[in-house]
Amino acid sequence: MATKRDYYEVLGVERTSSVQEIRSAYRKLAAKYHPDVNPDNHEAEEKFKEINEAHEVLSTQERRATYDQFGHDGPQQGFGGDGFGVGDIFDMFFGGGGRPGGGGRQQAMQGDDLRYDLEITLEEAAFGVEKKIRLTRQDTCETCSGSGAKAGTSAQTCTNCHGSGQVRHVQNTILGSFASVVPCPRCRGEGKTIAEPCSTCRGHGRNRTTLDHTIQIPAGIDAGQNLVEQRAGDIGPRGGPRGDLYIVIALKKHAQFTRKGRDVHYESKISFSQAALGATFDVPVLGGTEKLVIPEGTQPGATFRLRGHGFPDVTRRTPSDRGDQIVTVKVQVPLRMNDEQRRLVKELATASGETLTHDERGLFDKVKEAFTHK
Repeated sequence: MATKRDYYEVLGVERTSSVQEIRSAYRKLAAKYHPDVNPDNHEAEEKFKEINEAHEVLSTQERRATYDQFGHDGPQQGFGGDGFGVGDIFDMFFGGGGRPGGGGRQQAMQGDDLRYDLEITLEEAAFGVEKKIRLTRQDTCETCSGSGAKAGTSAQTCTNCHGSGQVRHVQNTILGSFASVVPCPRCRGEGKTIAEPCSTCRGHGRNRTTLDHTIQIPAGIDAGQNLVEQRAGDIGPRGGPRGDLYIVIALKKHAQFTRKGRDVHYESKISFSQAALGATFDVPVLGGTEKLVIPEGTQPGATFRLRGHGFPDVTRRTPSDRGDQIVTVKVQVPLRMNDEQRRLVKELATASGETLTHDERGLFDKVKEAFTHK
């Protein structure tokens, strides 16, 4: 049986990291190894499961404390190893509100992360670009400033739980009476009720808005890579912090270039005479043109490297070292030649000692001969 990796190692965080740092690391790794981003990739799928398991333990105070003390063999893996541990036992008897050290009223939650798929050109990926996107997300309601109450009114202390957000429930069984504490059904654990909800957000304190959002695309980024903009996602319920925004990059197909890693590949068509005698001419590169020198006797399929005309390393803050452009030459054979061109080619063949077996008769002569011999 494979040995489990340390949960802190899985998420790439220190043992002293805060819950926010752990969640931030989890979101980045989850976006990278998510099955939607890595279809039919078994290794990425297993990493995604491992990341989720580590986050489930380390993001919960009780399970993390137990893991720090006992490791993988501790109670957090009890009852079959399905993540059912000490915290779940308290949930069973106290409804999540009776845990030692647990709060009563529901706490503000972080908002959801958002994903935006952005397609850019090869030139934009090579040199970086500023992009303006239309983003739809949950924002604080401007009408009620997030209170959820109609203008001129305010939320009132819940008369059912008296502001605690919890109610005590006693259940009589054959084993005796069991008391549990559950979220108040009237205020849903808020501790407050709204008699007249805001007409814009209907009492939720937030609503969906669409806005123009500017993002910076770094030079060298490749298809499938993500940009993470922290605190640009949905605003959380009850005034909670925003989630993050994940920009997933795709590259538009280029008419002339293809990308392979940090290099750009381009096919240049040259004539027979240019290949035989050599030539110098301009070829397109990302962002302009560059002179290419073809030496005498260049063979079909030969490649030439134009240094520094590829992509930079996206991980470097000052990308000066760029990849190259690889030019592959394709020698074009003329489809039709005039008499002068044909004569010169024959002379070249004769001078080279070549024997031509091509039937030079025209179509009319061939048809005439076919009917004559019948």
